[in-house]
Amino acid sequence: MTDTTDPTETVENAEAVSKATANRSIEHAERLPVRMLNDRILVKLDADAEERRSSGGILIPATAQMGKRLTWAEVRAVGPNVRAVQEQDHVLFNSEELYEVEVRGQTFVILRERDIHAVAAERLEEGHTGLYL
Repeated sequence: MTDTTDPTETVENAEAVSKATANRSIEHAERLPVRMLNDRILVKLDADAEERRSSGGILIPATAQMGKRLTWAEVRAVGPNVRAVQEQDHVLFNSEELYEVEVRGQTFVILRERDIHAVAAERLEEGHTGLYL
């Protein structure tokens, strides 16, 4: 008995099955809950982080170079080893080295707790820093 199966047809079928399996895995993963591990923090960039206005009212796009500028973001999830930050806090960090991830159609940034320079939250004691945002 001779095999009349075309080898290119077999490869195409295997690729189609592989793509279908990958798509099902991605769809399934998008419906799963997400938990941060260790000292990782998931943040959503503040809307004003993308573009800002100067004191004179000039709109400055996010792509403009302004030295080393820190960025504010809202904390959405924290890992079990994070000590100083809670969900819904605002954190200040260096935006030059970002690890972005898309979760359920939204873009988030993953940070380590040691990469955060400051925390702004209502739960912090008044008069602790002397700054108010």
